[in-house]
Amino acid sequence: MKWQALRAAAVLGMSGLLVTGCSDSGGAKPSDRPPAASAASSSAPSAEPVSAKAEAAEKVKLAVEKRISADERKFGSGVNSPCSTSSPRMFTAPCKAAADATSDAAGLALTEIDGRQGFATLDSVARKLQAAVRTYQTLGCATEPTAADTRTACLEPAAVIAQGFTDLRDGANAGLAGR
Repeated sequence: MKWQALRAAAVLGMSGLLVTGCSDSGGAKPSDRPPAASAASSSAPSAEPVSAKAEAAEKVKLAVEKRISADERKFGSGVNSPCSTSSPRMFTAPCKAAADATSDAAGLALTEIDGRQGFATLDSVARKLQAAVRTYQTLGCATEPTAADTRTACLEPAAVIAQGFTDLRDGANAGLAGR
């Protein structure tokens, strides 16, 4: 009974939209209406490049999102990442594996961008992540270093790596806005 009432309300609502949408503007003849269609068609050529940019941004976003979502499920991110500076795994192989996956995701983002305009944030984030992973690896952070200065030096790149998937996602979203 409840569903029938909801269905009836939906049908009435849609009928109202159809009737309103099909109105002839109070009986005006087509020749009395403003030339809205011609104004829209004159702006159509400039809309195409924007549409192509939006399509490219969406393609990049989807490719990056697919990759980082899978890696994020596997490794976690932020405080749930093995590279979190509060994680006891920061100096171990699980963090190295997360770092490698983050670097690969950043590389995918850079490949997807491929020099296109409007991806400055994603480009910057991806390059910063790859630099952090290189530093983490160069310092030997995943080998449980014992030297205090090395352990301290590992904190910054590990923090960047731990936040990497979130930052890549934010960069891809910024790309949708042309930033």
